[in-house]
Amino acid sequence: MAVQQRRGSKTRKAKRRTHYKLSAPTMVRCPNCGEYKLAHKMCECGEYKGRQVIEPQD
Repeated sequence: MAVQQRRGSKTRKAKRRTHYKLSAPTMVRCPNCGEYKLAHKMCECGEYKGRQVIEPQD
């Protein structure tokens, strides 16, 4: 197994991390109310996967 000989600099670590850019989260429309929401999350209307999970707040 490889063992590190010297500590890597902060700049070197930052250069290595530049290849992994964050992207915008995927937004989908709720089939019930039509609002945009994050994928795989419950909507503001209280629905998730076609089921009413909680009562919507007024």
